[in-house]
Amino acid sequence: MTHPSTTVAPPADLAAQYDEFHTARARSTLTARLYATAMGDDYPEEVAASSSCDWPLLGLMATRLRMRPGQLLVDAGCGTGGVGLWLARALAVGLEGLDISPVAVDQATFRRIRFGVPAGFRVASLEATGLPDAFAHGVVCVDALTLASNRAHAVRELGRLLAPGGRLVLTRALRSGARPLWEEQARAAGLVVGHVDERPAEPAMWARLYRLWIDHEDELRRELGDDQADNMLQEARKRLPALPGRRAVLLTLRRPAVEPSALGTADTMTGPGRPDGPASTERTPE
Repeated sequence: MTHPSTTVAPPADLAAQYDEFHTARARSTLTARLYATAMGDDYPEEVAASSSCDWPLLGLMATRLRMRPGQLLVDAGCGTGGVGLWLARALAVGLEGLDISPVAVDQATFRRIRFGVPAGFRVASLEATGLPDAFAHGVVCVDALTLASNRAHAVRELGRLLAPGGRLVLTRALRSGARPLWEEQARAAGLVVGHVDERPAEPAMWARLYRLWIDHEDELRRELGDDQADNMLQEARKRLPALPGRRAVLLTLRRPAVEPSALGTADTMTGPGRPDGPASTERTPE
């Protein structure tokens, strides 16, 4: 049974903004070329994501998900589907992707043929996925949580999708000096923090990309149009000064296979069908 949503979906103008972006990007290879330049050898060309997803992140997500062949993965905020499709193929699992942009969902649906994995895509928000409880064995969310109107609600909604032992793997970032709320948000969702993997190269990648956008303003306007160029340049000029001191991580949250009280300790978690032992030995210190 589908869980009723208690939150408001993102405004229609946000979806329309991303529709316009994905439509414009499909007309030109410029955006992909600039991402490739910013990431260098770490750029996963086949994924073609509009995010910080690089080769190291793909490998780390596959490791943290620990999924078995034939299980189901959800890509929340999937965009045009590259991240979820790549992971589904690598892990031999099924895929359900969701995004607020109908244009992105259409493009992801078309791309699934190229990856050759069983996949479906739907228009939905992070706070109201429309999917049943315990629907998936893994959920990924790359650079999309910032779009949620309420991040704590979004984490609860994504956590609700996890079957016992399943993992939610998502990128998070903090401004310099900010205190993370990951533990509180995980507890509120009935999850536990399994790993906090630092991504020290991520802020520098964004800095390179934003400078490339600024340096290629004329090309952006010519190939994507003034509206998209203005949005990208505004983002670059606003966020560049905030990048020094930014902390970027890959956060792994897990739904215990059994109630923590039955294990005798809250930080000992079991995996699907076998014990994994304490997660704290593998956590990156905060």
